[in-house]
Amino acid sequence: MPVSESTTGELLVENKGRVVVITLNRPERMNAISREMLDQLSAKVTEANKDPDVRCIVLTGNGRGFCAGLDLVDVAGGGIGSGGSGSGSNRPKQLFDLRDAPINVMWNIDTPMVCALNGAAAGYGMDLALLCDIRVAAESSKMAAVTAKRNVVPESGGTWLLPRLIGWAKAAELYYRGRVVGAQECLEIGLVNTIVPDDKCLETAMEWAQEIADNAPMAVQTTKRMMRMGLEQSYDTSVDHLMVHLTGMFQSEDFKEGVQSFLEKRKPEFTGR
Repeated sequence: MPVSESTTGELLVENKGRVVVITLNRPERMNAISREMLDQLSAKVTEANKDPDVRCIVLTGNGRGFCAGLDLVDVAGGGIGSGGSGSGSNRPKQLFDLRDAPINVMWNIDTPMVCALNGAAAGYGMDLALLCDIRVAAESSKMAAVTAKRNVVPESGGTWLLPRLIGWAKAAELYYRGRVVGAQECLEIGLVNTIVPDDKCLETAMEWAQEIADNAPMAVQTTKRMMRMGLEQSYDTSVDHLMVHLTGMFQSEDFKEGVQSFLEKRKPEFTGR
């Protein structure tokens, strides 16, 4: 069943062949994350990941910003981060349960995600961008590691992700100084994959997503899973797991198609079987 599309509300979802485009849709607030958007984002990413016909997800923002972070109005009112939607101090205290939060859903899925970074990404928004596998940045985009200027921390995985992406010293520089980094510097330090003109950001991200979607989905998704797991595995364990997956892939229809298309010098048509 295709991912259900939505053209209203705080999240726009479009099916474009084997690619699903998810757009944060609060342009009047620079796409700041509300409780509704959090719930919708988790649900739509999960839905796309479970759909065998979806081979890539593109995440972007509507308007001139990608995502300004958590909506501080909601935070102040108890809507985000308090375990409820404005329920106040009468709600019993509970342990955090982030299993269904977008930051954990995005980390644990096997479907590749491409970020079309159309503008500024700050706080939670920066972490959402970092959680994507690939980032295509508009020339006017920037990342704002400004949590220390708000007396908060990068609670959405940033302190785990950023040092692994750009190294401890550079991550420390960005976070401790509360720096805002423009697109060119983001490219130089490895935060984004490429920079394109603003009006080409989504178009380029879609081109990359389509290239991913044209490849064997089992191979792409297994590669992503093994890369993710390999961050916490020994080399020997990782190689052993890879060989287990590879044995099954050799028996697949897509492996036969890959070999046959190579011999016939044509573009392969992978089915995921």
